Amino acid sequence: MSLKNKNILVTGAGQGIGNALCKQLFIIGANVIAVSRNAAHLDSLKSDCSRLGGGNITTLQLDLTDSWDVIRKTLQSEVKVTLNGLVNNAGVAYIKPFEEITEDDFEATFNVNIKAVFNVTQSLLPKFREGSNIVNVSSLASTRSFDGHSAYSATKAAVDSLTKSLALELGPKKIRVNSVNPTVILTNMGRENWSDPKKADPLLNHIPLHRFGEVEEVVKAIIYLLGDESSYVNGHQLFLEGGYSVQ
Repeated sequence: MSLKNKNILVTGAGQGIGNALCKQLFIIGANVIAVSRNAAHLDSLKSDCSRLGGGNITTLQLDLTDSWDVIRKTLQSEVKVTLNGLVNNAGVAYIKPFEEITEDDFEATFNVNIKAVFNVTQSLLPKFREGSNIVNVSSLASTRSFDGHSAYSATKAAVDSLTKSLALELGPKKIRVNSVNPTVILTNMGRENWSDPKKADPLLNHIPLHRFGEVEEVVKAIIYLLGDESSYVNGHQLFLEGGYSVQ
């Protein structure tokens, strides 16, 4: 309930974790600003929320691969409210052997996964108030090595580093910064990519709970970090991986 009537901006809101998060925030009464590059996904999200009932939702179509200045000017002009929360959720993954990663793959991965996190956060910083919270969606791959994840893992390691730096710098302003670091989460894309037992079983065998994560489990963790219940949690990486790291 600490998020009721709070203004929270979510990137990558068109589908997956970001989409589910926006709906849950709406249901509990938050004022959601949903950002995605896909207008059809945003229209669908607004339609879904209109049937759920709850807070308020506004949408903003924005491609986070656009230039630094375009993103900055758009956010500063279109986001007209003071923010209580920001969730940097947008991300891309090009999962390929290291020798097959192209310059375009590399550029796209870094542009969305870390450059956009930096730019969006810096652009919106004047709109934060004391007590605001930032949650960055990182990954278990920031600290563990997986085949084909070289570029992706590098960006998520950068997200973790930025999370800690911002927790240090913004803490005196009473702004907390944390991350969630999931392993495989069963979004539609996750189910599709990990449906082959030959690929999934080696990873599942390393997870004591012997299952992958569900979208709502990530959503609940993000909501916890956004709310007053986590008021003394700052600069923390919250790993959602069923115990993978204990082995």
